[in-house]
Amino acid sequence: MNGGLDAVLRLVRAQAVLVKRFDASLGGLHGVSLADFTLLLRLSEAPGDRMRRVDLAEALGLTASGVTRGLVPLERIGLVRRDPDARDARVAYAALTDTGRERLAEMRATAGRVAEEVFAEPAWTEEDTKLLAGLLGRLGGTGFAGQGLAGS
Repeated sequence: MNGGLDAVLRLVRAQAVLVKRFDASLGGLHGVSLADFTLLLRLSEAPGDRMRRVDLAEALGLTASGVTRGLVPLERIGLVRRDPDARDARVAYAALTDTGRERLAEMRATAGRVAEEVFAEPAWTEEDTKLLAGLLGRLGGTGFAGQGLAGS
């Protein structure tokens, strides 16, 4: 097997392991998945804690229908609301509710603890995690600007 394919397959496996681990913690404590958490986190970065659904889809690397499917349960439990555009009825925004902001702060703390466990020393040094983040960035894995997971 060539090195590139081996790296991709290892990355896919590592991603599956991480999703399972984050889903277990976030689901058990907060009733959300890692996908839900990343959607809420992305909304929290937007001005006014809201984004057009199409922009949210692009930011998350999803289709518009994928974002809509993800938003429905979050709307149902009161973490997100749908805001229509006053000037264009075809445009809808997804916005964090006050409850969504409060719960997201709790989710950030949980996700931060899981990340600390995943990248605990001595197996992982701070330099290792920075190197990994940089390498993933070269593959298109963008982070969340200015948002610490445990803070805010």
